[in-house]
Amino acid sequence: MAVAQVLRALVGAGRFQDALEQFREMAAPESRRPDVQLLAATAATRMGELDLGTGLGVEALGQFSTRGDRDGRMRTLNLLGAIHWERGQIGEAEWCFADALQLARQLDDTLMQARAYNNLASVAHLQGRSDEAAALYRGALLAYQRLGDRRGTAETYHNLGFAYRQAGEWREAENAAANAVRHAEVVGEPALLALVLGAKAELSIERGDPALAGRELERAARHAESAGDEIGRAEVHRVEALNALRLGDWQRALSHALTAHSVAMQHESVLLAAECAGIAACASKALGQTGDAAEYRLQAEAGFRQLGAKRLLEELGSDLAD
Repeated sequence: MAVAQVLRALVGAGRFQDALEQFREMAAPESRRPDVQLLAATAATRMGELDLGTGLGVEALGQFSTRGDRDGRMRTLNLLGAIHWERGQIGEAEWCFADALQLARQLDDTLMQARAYNNLASVAHLQGRSDEAAALYRGALLAYQRLGDRRGTAETYHNLGFAYRQAGEWREAENAAANAVRHAEVVGEPALLALVLGAKAELSIERGDPALAGRELERAARHAESAGDEIGRAEVHRVEALNALRLGDWQRALSHALTAHSVAMQHESVLLAAECAGIAACASKALGQTGDAAEYRLQAEAGFRQLGAKRLLEELGSDLAD
């Protein structure tokens, strides 16, 4: 099998660390092919190496543009949008996703249209445009279901669960979370399972069942560890912190929040860092550590403002109200 095919198979199987190692062992000129660079950029991004992902992605985009390769441009723009999203550059992310969607429509690429809908919906959801987000998520879900794409279906049900939770539609949120887990189990990718189980645990916390949340988090942690997914492990710590808050275990909540916050900062994940800082502020306040609470609150507010996340800002203010 050609080296590029091996790389493509590794990325497709979610073995991102192995894919990066394979890329680093490749010799030029193969390592400089834009399709290879895009695969490596995807793996780097999934492993949290955003500088590497950006550099490879920008180089690939330039080559695809020079060649007039609209398909390559489309896929690279979608990836660069995801990197902008992680870094909290929401305007740039939305531009990349919208451009990718336009190209997908020109090429009649249903799969990429679904991905772009999903990504644009996440931007709308973060910024409080709930109806727009729900409509885009449903469009993505229908497209993935028509394609028989279980991974995309699982991710979209996962995202829909957040949208339903925000609207207080608990039955729909629980159904979406259960469907996300069901499809993820068929896919069998550990990082995906960690993602959807963590979200299911967060829903269990909000529904007042911390014991069930704890069991779901144990499963999520095992899958994140199996995947070597640092951001996935950090997400588990974030939800562990929320569960500890619900149980009144302030010190444990603070410890989990700060562990996740450290990883988020290393990987330039602005949303995760802001969420963790908000949890740390709540825990510190409960522990009587008012100076630390004020500092963590400022960090959280700065992150949420950068993201345009007005709802999260309002929730933080409510959680920390005297």
